[in-house]
Amino acid sequence: MKTLHLVIDQGQQPIRMDVFLTTKVDHLSRTKAQELIQARLVTQNGQIVTKAGARCIGGATLAIVLPTREEVTLIPQDIPLDILFENDDAIVVNKPAHLVVHPAFGNWDGTLANAILHHLQQTPEPITDLRPGIIHRLDKDTSGVMIIAKSAQAKAELQKQFAGRTTSKTYLALVHGFVKPPSAIIDSPIGRDSRDRKKMAITTAGREARTSYEVLSYYQSATSHGVNSSLLRITLHTGRTHQIRVHFASIGYPVVGDVTYGKADPTLDRQFLHAFQLAIRLPGHKESTQFEAPLTPELKQYLQTLQPAAVD
Repeated sequence: MKTLHLVIDQGQQPIRMDVFLTTKVDHLSRTKAQELIQARLVTQNGQIVTKAGARCIGGATLAIVLPTREEVTLIPQDIPLDILFENDDAIVVNKPAHLVVHPAFGNWDGTLANAILHHLQQTPEPITDLRPGIIHRLDKDTSGVMIIAKSAQAKAELQKQFAGRTTSKTYLALVHGFVKPPSAIIDSPIGRDSRDRKKMAITTAGREARTSYEVLSYYQSATSHGVNSSLLRITLHTGRTHQIRVHFASIGYPVVGDVTYGKADPTLDRQFLHAFQLAIRLPGHKESTQFEAPLTPELKQYLQTLQPAAVD
């Protein structure tokens, strides 16, 4: 276990403790914050916080006891997988939204890694490698193509391609507004947001980040409270955390349903971002293979509620 110490800003509004913790601790959901409080693992000025609804106090010191990665083991879990391809070296899946890729604080199980371990049935005993075969990631609320290695050798070969940027990653995203110009490259460095460590931002101190896009369709909402939107085909040339979401929010076109960099959508419980295609050379192959995952049913249904728009 490790203990995280935080000093609450003097000007902090006295909001609920579970809500406050989610803004200060990476990967901590409100449910997990409530579990920590129920387990008597949160103190304020040395006093145990016993209720999730207790108010945080400006200037107070918090101590939050957190489990560490070393104390967690990965167990097989029977979670359905949408397998697009499988051979002796790799599995390609269409990851659904709301599924975390690998265990981390706030999501120690119920992840894609748990599902893969169950599918392979490599061991009946828990293991300590929390990312077996995991080479790249998709955000929890992003769906689409992912490739997972089935051996250490395959993992090394595939990782080399991602590191060398020889793969091709294409996404579909619906963003707010009529994007102009209809095709372009966004070249803006991305780093940790200095004002909120749970978010990323455009910053001169960040790492290189390049995203190219083309507009596939413009839409207007069929409802009076809706907004205009653009369906984009996006290619990533780098792989920074939240890259697509940060880049498009930075130019005024946030991804629909992105509650972190935009706003929630009342009819979509996820962000409209989907990893559509992945081209990569499989171990033992000379040429790249392209894998494609169709839009998920909820994204298709959302598009059907929109009306095509003619934009000059």
